Amino acid sequence: MKILITGSSGEIGTNLALKLLREGNAVLGVDIRENPWIDKFPTIIQDLSQKFPASDSAAGIGRVVYPDNIDLVVHLAANAKVHELVVHPDRAADNIIITLNVLEFCRKRKLPIILASSREIYGDMRRDTTEESQTHILQTESPYSASKISGEAFLYAYSKCFGIPYLAFRFSNVYGRYDNDLERMERVIPLFIGKVSRDEKVTVFGRKKILDFTYIDDCIEGIFRGILKLASGKITGETINIAYGQGHSLSELVKIICQALNKKPVIEFKPARIGEITRYVANISKARRLLGFKPKINLKEGIELAIENYKKFPPKYKPPR
Repeated sequence: MKILITGSSGEIGTNLALKLLREGNAVLGVDIRENPWIDKFPTIIQDLSQKFPASDSAAGIGRVVYPDNIDLVVHLAANAKVHELVVHPDRAADNIIITLNVLEFCRKRKLPIILASSREIYGDMRRDTTEESQTHILQTESPYSASKISGEAFLYAYSKCFGIPYLAFRFSNVYGRYDNDLERMERVIPLFIGKVSRDEKVTVFGRKKILDFTYIDDCIEGIFRGILKLASGKITGETINIAYGQGHSLSELVKIICQALNKKPVIEFKPARIGEITRYVANISKARRLLGFKPKINLKEGIELAIENYKKFPPKYKPPR
């Protein structure tokens, strides 16, 4: 197969592309920036947040022409930092336009699509575990979560109106490899690893905040299984949690990092920031049932791997052209 990945220069996009290549597939990336980590597949540099003029052409998105032999689209591209989108809500609006542009491309090409959604879509429900049906628009916590709810709504609408086959995956705190581009996006685990390594104070926003951390290889395995199921027509029209399925507090996360680095924790607690979820643990029974998804790497093991990758793959930030 030839898979088009939007957001192909990010953490999930880069790791997914490498997995697909190893399995004998072809990959075409689309991103606003060049990939700072690898150069093993072609990438179209394009800002997908532009509102392109209406056109009946199926050649590409806007004025960029895409090849004909694409079999499936994995749509990962988004402005993804929750608190930053509270400060800059226009970036959430960009997320909606990006998704509409990609859906239009799929409609014209009659292509199946996998949409990257988020645990943010559930809001701050504070349940023991959260399953896919437990969503409500009144639980929208931030512009980012609103953009993800909108993206899913447009996905469902395009499926019903135009027959587009789809899967939507709701990810949760993915970490582990090619996530250390902190100049572009400040992710909590590489941020904490860096601060602990330098014996700096770690600021935790939310003393009781509990999140479900997913190691990158488990996330990619879930997506890959979804690609095979969707491409073969065995599964379509499903929304699925992809996560480890276990919660950890941020203070526990810091302690695990400190143990792995043989450091003493120095933690400053501050209130959770506006728009941030304070508790989320995924119910992954649907992923197990439909995809045979079995996450393998717990947080302690994942942190040890993340520290190795932090040292092995230092940031190579490249700004958009």
